[in-house]
Amino acid sequence: MFEGFIFDVEGTLLDSVAQNQRSLQDALEKCGYRVPIQTLRLYSGLDGDQTLQLAVPDASEAERLAILEDRRAIYERDYLPSVKPLEGAREALRILAERGGRIALATDCKGLSFTRHMLLLDAGDYIAATACGDDLEHGRPDPRLVGIALRKLGLAGAQTVTVGDTPYDAEAGIEAGTKAAGVLTGGFSENVLAEAGCFAVARDLRSLLPNLLSGVGGSEGSQSDLLRSA
Repeated sequence: MFEGFIFDVEGTLLDSVAQNQRSLQDALEKCGYRVPIQTLRLYSGLDGDQTLQLAVPDASEAERLAILEDRRAIYERDYLPSVKPLEGAREALRILAERGGRIALATDCKGLSFTRHMLLLDAGDYIAATACGDDLEHGRPDPRLVGIALRKLGLAGAQTVTVGDTPYDAEAGIEAGTKAAGVLTGGFSENVLAEAGCFAVARDLRSLLPNLLSGVGGSEGSQSDLLRSA
């Protein structure tokens, strides 16, 4: 088993991917840009400014900054109330923590969104450290946010795995020196996550637990014995 586990939050622990995409689409439309949701899905989990550089390449830096500020306000006002924890997410954190794992969260959300997300997870007893957008403005695949979480855990990268739902999570974790594992709850395929470097990919955190506990990749295992013994 790994000693440390660094979890992405949105799409990995919380069911918030659609809400994030819709809030960005709304903010873009407010500024006169019509971008299909299918396009935004390609960049789900990518740093916000990089997403806008790809989705609306003609937008100026000032426009991009304004769109991102609008997106945050729209998300908090219109979409945050509908965000819920993904089934089994808190249970997975509990099992890992009770078996000696040190857990950190790494998310580029900040302010009210971060506070609300932490309350929704209700997993403070299992979380040893957090790194969020209030610590650093750079989102994934930039590895620095994962690096902050790693330093707060006080562990070497080789002892730690970054768990996320996008290829950008995997790329950030690997660049920071950790292993990477993926879940399909963010809408990316198993092939995409594997190609990004995930040693194991499963449909959700409950299904990924055997890989996280053993450190071994491969197909999803049965959860019944694991959960009964936890």
